[in-house]
Amino acid sequence: MHREEIELRGHIIDSMILPKIFDVIMNMGGEFEILEFEIGKRRELPSYAKLLVMAEKREVLEDILEEVQKLGATLTEEKEVNLSPVEKDGVAPDNFYSTTNHKTYIRLNKKWIYVKNPEMDCVIVVKGEEAETKPINELKKGEMVVTGFDGIRIEPPERPRGNLGPFEFMNSDVSIEKPKSTLIRAVAREIKKIKEKDGKIGVVVGPAVVHTGAHVFLAEMIRLGFVDAFFGGNAIAVHDIEYALFGTSLGINIETGEVSEHGHRNHLRAINTIRKIGSIKKSVETHVLKSGVMYELVKNHVPFVLAGSIRDDGPLPEVVTDTIVAQRKMRELLRDIDLILMMSTMLHSIAVGNLIPSYVKTVCIDINPSVVTKLMDRGSAQTLGIVTDVGEFLPLLVRELKK
Repeated sequence: MHREEIELRGHIIDSMILPKIFDVIMNMGGEFEILEFEIGKRRELPSYAKLLVMAEKREVLEDILEEVQKLGATLTEEKEVNLSPVEKDGVAPDNFYSTTNHKTYIRLNKKWIYVKNPEMDCVIVVKGEEAETKPINELKKGEMVVTGFDGIRIEPPERPRGNLGPFEFMNSDVSIEKPKSTLIRAVAREIKKIKEKDGKIGVVVGPAVVHTGAHVFLAEMIRLGFVDAFFGGNAIAVHDIEYALFGTSLGINIETGEVSEHGHRNHLRAINTIRKIGSIKKSVETHVLKSGVMYELVKNHVPFVLAGSIRDDGPLPEVVTDTIVAQRKMRELLRDIDLILMMSTMLHSIAVGNLIPSYVKTVCIDINPSVVTKLMDRGSAQTLGIVTDVGEFLPLLVRELKK
């Protein structure tokens, strides 16, 4: 039998980390023996476990160690991290280490070094005694990249003892029966708490916010200073501007619900108006655009990224049509975000979820529970899902924020 010793520290029982590791070992064909086990006897005290992991084949043992490492296990033997050079721009060395979105450390020169900007599905680049994540496509020839699994320590979010309410990690099951008003009050309290500490709030928005009439409340939220970064696509901006200019969204009068005469042209007229002026910012400066979400973003100097797609009409001048450039801009804005609100957009929500660390509080609001489930299944397990119409959510949230 091939064998290695691993250890775990922290709230490994409350967070269900220890039983998950047991499951991984057994499901992958290995065996384990508990060598040491100490349970924290007070709320603030962590627990500790040392396990001997065994498998008949070395490759099976290595696969097991790779999986339990993602859950926070480390080898008792503190090995140095392995580094290999990049030989071609945009191509990682063979056997590169693929990152999680959890806090990560590497052991270099007998010291544990924090890996900056945790993000899933990246590689770790080491320069001197500093390390950071980097997408494969941005690698440059000569950079040193972490390979293998030695010398890596991961700290997944834990469920501390005590009740943290709806933001308690891994307590966010998706259900349409959750008490909406209670959750919305909790989200509002968390937003205000973050802003009191000069933290930052990001929002990811789809066009349904305009269709439901909730964009009025989102604009007010921006005006009140509760939005520090905005992410969306061409559609949310076009529909918001269409309403500001013509009072419709895709030709439908939001106030009456009736189709306006020649209203089907309005979204193209909105795009054409902005393209004629040159930009959304110039349309605000020239007083053509006088209200709405995009207006408030420009007036309040809130940075935004509108990421384009192949189905876009126009698009608007500020829409970033190169997806790699859009991803880079999104990544820059997300670096110091403390909480993200994702509202009625599956694709943009998943995209942003893939770019943020697991310790960023994430709230996903959608009428379709599968959107929240897909987001969590793709690695954003810290997500608080609220299954409701965004047209009901935003008015209640803004009311709570104004209290």
